[in-house]
Parts: sequence; C-alpha cells; structure tokens
Amino acid sequence: MDLKNKVAVITGASGAIGSATAHRLAQAGARIVVGYNSDPDRADAVVKALPGSRHRAIRIPMLETPLIREAAAIVERDFGRCDVLVNSAGFTRMIPHADLEALTDDLVDSIFAANVRGPFATIRAFAPLMRRSGDAVIVNISSVAAIVGTGSNIAYGGSKAALDTMALSLARVLGPEIRVLTVSPAAVDTAFVPGRTTAMVEKVAATTPLKRVVKADEVAQAVMAAVVNLTASTGWVIPVDGGKLVG
Repeated sequence: MDLKNKVAVITGASGAIGSATAHRLAQAGARIVVGYNSDPDRADAVVKALPGSRHRAIRIPMLETPLIREAAAIVERDFGRCDVLVNSAGFTRMIPHADLEALTDDLVDSIFAANVRGPFATIRAFAPLMRRSGDAVIVNISSVAAIVGTGSNIAYGGSKAALDTMALSLARVLGPEIRVLTVSPAAVDTAFVPGRTTAMVEKVAATTPLKRVVKADEVAQAVMAAVVNLTASTGWVIPVDGGKLVG
C-alpha cells in the first residue's frame, strides 16, 4: 500500500506505541488523526512532532460511543477518507493474579469496556468510511497475555483474547475491502501499565529467547508491515515479543 495522501486514524496515539506508529505512518506519507482520550496538549505535541503536514488531533474516548461516532463524522467531513485505523488505546491496572478479590467487578468492566467494546465501537463507526477506500486496513494492538495468560492482571489477558477473537470475525465480514490484523507485543517498556517498573519489564524480557525489552518503535514497525507489506493477509496475530511464545 502506498500511503501518500492516505489517512490513518490512531486511537491512543499520545501513548508510546501509538505515537511511534503515528510517526512511522506519517513518515511514509500518510495524514494522521491523533486520537486521544483526556490530554489534548499531549496529543497536540504528537501532531507537531510528526513529519509532513495536515495532521490533526481528535478526541476518541473508548468509553463514549457517541463521541467515537462523532469523531468518525469529523474525519469524513474534514479528510473525506480513512484508509488505516490503528486501535492502540487501552486500559489496565497492576493486580497480582492470585489476588482475586482485588480484581473487582468495576475494574473488570472498565478493562473490557476500554479494551474490547471501545475498539469494536471504533471499528463499527469507521467501517463505512473505510469500505469506500476499497483497500483499507485495521490493526489492533493486543498483547501476548491473550495467549499465555500473563500480563498486568487476569482480566487484561482475557480482554486481549477477546480482541484477538473479535478480529477473526471482523476479518471475515469486512473483507475484501478492509483487512484486519493484530499486533501482539510483550515486555514493552512504556508507561501504559501504572506501577510497572523498568526492572519488571526487564525481568520478563530476560525469559525470552532474544532476552531484551521490545521497543515501542519495534511495535510500530510491525504495524507498518501489517499496513504496507502484508497485503494478502487478514485475521492473523503478529507477535512482537522477543520470542516469548516460543521461549
């Protein structure tokens, strides 16, 4: 896919993986919609740092479906198209897996709402516009926690497993106009998980065959591969985990 003059919408684009992905896509010629939840100043800073021009920040909160639909309408009105959608927004908390009582109903609901319902609502809102492109792609950012059952808490891994399965179903119903792929990282040293230290991430990374922490930009490179190179693939999960799944 040639990204010149294409439009890419990235939710959670002010986070480490989202902003790295925005930079990669912008560098390839795409116009970027930097989706954010609660920090417009941070989103604007991401926009200003992107190569190219005509990028824009738009609030796309995962828990507010009407605002997600409004964002899709704004993109249609102001850009006229959406060729790439990257679902990078998410939510979690550090809860020891053995501490079942700490994983309250409210927290479970919040995790699944942000990590499953939100991406689905975003895809649902943008799909009509993306179909018109005729050659569009959706990339969901998941986690190897979905497969190995690790991660920040039990519900988080469950929510990412649901995201992976949902992508399989969406790949069937949105093709051939829209491909759906999933990038599944592990041991990325970002501020996404409150309370998780660099030492914790390094400890996990040390158990993998490559024995190093995955960089946010390496996840972004996988997103780029899904968008630009894997043009005959849909429905698949692409691990970016240092070999954790085979180690």
